[in-house]
Amino acid sequence: MSDITFESLVQLAARLRGPDGCPWDREQTYETVGPMTIEEAYEVLEAIEKGDPRALCHELGDLLFHIVFYAQMASERGDFTIADVISHIYHKMVRRHPHVFGDAKASTSAEVLQNWEAIKAAERAEASPEEPPSLLEGVSTKIPALIETYQLTARAGRVGFDWDGPVQVMDKIEEELRELKSIIEARLAEKEKIKEEIGDLLFAVANLARLLDIDPELALRAANRKFKRRFRHIEVELHKRGRTLEEATLAEMDALWEEAKRGERPSSDQDE
Repeated sequence: MSDITFESLVQLAARLRGPDGCPWDREQTYETVGPMTIEEAYEVLEAIEKGDPRALCHELGDLLFHIVFYAQMASERGDFTIADVISHIYHKMVRRHPHVFGDAKASTSAEVLQNWEAIKAAERAEASPEEPPSLLEGVSTKIPALIETYQLTARAGRVGFDWDGPVQVMDKIEEELRELKSIIEARLAEKEKIKEEIGDLLFAVANLARLLDIDPELALRAANRKFKRRFRHIEVELHKRGRTLEEATLAEMDALWEEAKRGERPSSDQDE
């Protein structure tokens, strides 16, 4: 059992930022650390996808340190402290779980989400009494677009603004494909119009994934890994033959791609 406490981590961050600490750490700001925090969050996700508990433990530690480091910078600026961070999230979780800490009833996940959205709506109304709050407030525009689509439409779906089911979305996808094909074949569309149509198509596909209970971001990440794995097979096999990618024909590369597919073990993320 480790004898390192949370307070030890807080003190470590303070020392790194102190006069006798690290010059690099002292130079950091909210803005400079922000992109690194996003990277750390994705490394947590990667450890989860790999099913590697040890890596997950390490990556969560990295992410936790970022939180402590932000709080240290904030404390120096007089913005807030780590105690404020903990107090805020503690009280918010209690407030948003009245079925656990209060008298509300929620026996299913759907009921929990309905209560959650109602509580958040009340919080938004209290914060901005002059204008009606938006259900979609709080969905960050900085997250990957597929995740943003998922969250926007999931929130709308909780109040009944949703497709009847996957079949209807598939019809919409076919409609969007026809529209895109039409404007491309006509050779009249401006690039902005094509971008708009592709956006509509991607939006519909993300909705289809959601209605099938699939996270579109994770699905696309799995497809990316599959592409990298199969393309690497092409590179390795061509190297064995003393050939480069530039020297190979498309037919050769296609044949090696199919070879890579045949050699893969069946699994949920290695489908055709």
